[in-house]
Amino acid sequence: MKNKIYAIDLIVLVGSLVVILGIVGYATPLIISPSDNSVTANNSVLFSFEKGSAIMIDDNKDFSSPEIINVENNLVINLKPGHYYWKVKGLLQSEIREFTIQSEVELKLKEAGNKFEVVNAGNVELNVDIYNNESLNGSIILKVDENKNVSGTKFIGSQNE
Repeated sequence: MKNKIYAIDLIVLVGSLVVILGIVGYATPLIISPSDNSVTANNSVLFSFEKGSAIMIDDNKDFSSPEIINVENNLVINLKPGHYYWKVKGLLQSEIREFTIQSEVELKLKEAGNKFEVVNAGNVELNVDIYNNESLNGSIILKVDENKNVSGTKFIGSQNE
């Protein structure tokens, strides 16, 4: 009789553990993207996940000052270049993932009559030196995607610190 009781107890215990593990597995958010340790120069980051209600993003692995964004599933967020940690909150929290957005300096020129349209096509603010032949004529600061019409023969862009 005792053996039957022990067997029933064991079945109830194992069954309970299976149910609890199933609930925990179902309640843990599923992270799809960005993938762990990914590197990009694109400031627009697609966060794709399931079974979550908020994204937590921070530049510290301990999440001491996280940005919390309440959202369901997919969201595109524009971020500055840097190294980030992120996780998803739902009934439980997901694992912590990380990704890096690299700085990209890109300066484009378009002829505009007797001037040039200087375009910041990178993902950081640029300091652009304008030369006329070998003489420095001036400098301008261009925000991301900003453009200005200027006169000159040479243009040198560097990240504005």
